[in-house]
Amino acid sequence: MVRIRLTRAGAKKSPFYRIVVTDHRSPRGGRFLETIGTFDPLRNPSPFEIKRDRLAYWQDKGAQVSDTLKAALKKNPAPVAAV
Repeated sequence: MVRIRLTRAGAKKSPFYRIVVTDHRSPRGGRFLETIGTFDPLRNPSPFEIKRDRLAYWQDKGAQVSDTLKAALKKNPAPVAAV
């Protein structure tokens, strides 16, 4: 199964996360298929950048979003396009 989840990067006590598409059997910092965004929890407001079109693409292919990423997506909804 393909999962969309966070992978930790950054130094000790200074976390930085990448949002990646990976096989569920891969370890947290292991191989991945594609990087689709980033998340920096130490900056205020936390910059949450994600390629929504790639997220939708992978979800259409059957990829499952992790629980942690689901919560982050709820806190940071997609911006509404100006009309």
